[in-house]
Amino acid sequence: MAALQTIDLTAVFTASSFKKKAVATNVAQQARDSAASSKKVKSFVFFEVEILDAKNKEQLCFLDKVEPNATVGEIKSMFHKSYPQWYPARQSIRLDPKGKCVRDDEVLQTLPVGTTATFYFKDLGSQVGWTTVFLTEYAGPLFIYLLFYSRLPFIYEEEHEFSTSPHTVVHLAGFCHSFHYVKRLIETLFVHRFSHGTMPLRNTIKNCFYYWGFTAWLAYFINHPLYTPPFYGDQQVNLALGTFVVCELGNFSIHITLRNLRSEGSKMRKIPKPTKNPFTWLFFFVSCPNYTYEVGSWIGFTIMTQCLPVGLFTLIGFFQMTVWAKGKHHMYLKEFKDYPTLRMPIIPFLL
Repeated sequence: MAALQTIDLTAVFTASSFKKKAVATNVAQQARDSAASSKKVKSFVFFEVEILDAKNKEQLCFLDKVEPNATVGEIKSMFHKSYPQWYPARQSIRLDPKGKCVRDDEVLQTLPVGTTATFYFKDLGSQVGWTTVFLTEYAGPLFIYLLFYSRLPFIYEEEHEFSTSPHTVVHLAGFCHSFHYVKRLIETLFVHRFSHGTMPLRNTIKNCFYYWGFTAWLAYFINHPLYTPPFYGDQQVNLALGTFVVCELGNFSIHITLRNLRSEGSKMRKIPKPTKNPFTWLFFFVSCPNYTYEVGSWIGFTIMTQCLPVGLFTLIGFFQMTVWAKGKHHMYLKEFKDYPTLRMPIIPFLL
């Protein structure tokens, strides 16, 4: 008779218990993974964007399922699909109907809005590229001044048609004025990098009226047959010419320095600093030395010609450039904590 086999019941129950624990562990792990996955999905919340007319508060567009990391520029592009006549450069998107325009690089989830964001739209009107704006503004004065310098028939009396002035300062002024605007045209084409892509067409027209109108006014008197040279003669003219040349070189040097401050296409902002070029050392004292040199050039031209319209053009230009310089200076102070405290906006130690 075969021997009976004995079964170790302890081992059987132990193995069964181990299997149950393994199954329970796997179920718990799957539950945790499912919960984590659900949590991740829930953490990614889409935004709803409502765009209203800033004037009458009527809804113009409703964008559903906008990603939280979308930029204002991308929202403008989405809005443009609904309204092709309002391309992104023409749009002003604001958080408040009368508030400031939100920058294109602002990210939706960083703005003070809820998951249903409300923006207000304002039409900025037809836009013109900055290169076109500057070429138009600067080519006009260059051409207009030469018309008066040539003394065309419809400008002065008949006996002075196509005549030339006997005064050297008149020819020198014509050269300096032409040089100034040729330099500006060259800088527009090969030096300047524009942070903003466009300007409203109506502003372009106003700027052209300002530049072209003032040029016609001052050119008429400088090239007039009855024009009288400066009171102090050659000494005054030579001093003014030296001032003009130095300031034109300084202005050009600053523009080159600002161009080299960042690479093309980069939006990274840096503190402008002096270089080995002595003309850039004005950065030690002012935030916008390009405006300082620009005003200096026109002061030199005013002294050279001793002409009232030139003086008025210089004064108005100084006021406008002071406003621009103060704006940039405050922006630098706000953006850079280590910005040099010695600097003033446009005039060293004063303004």
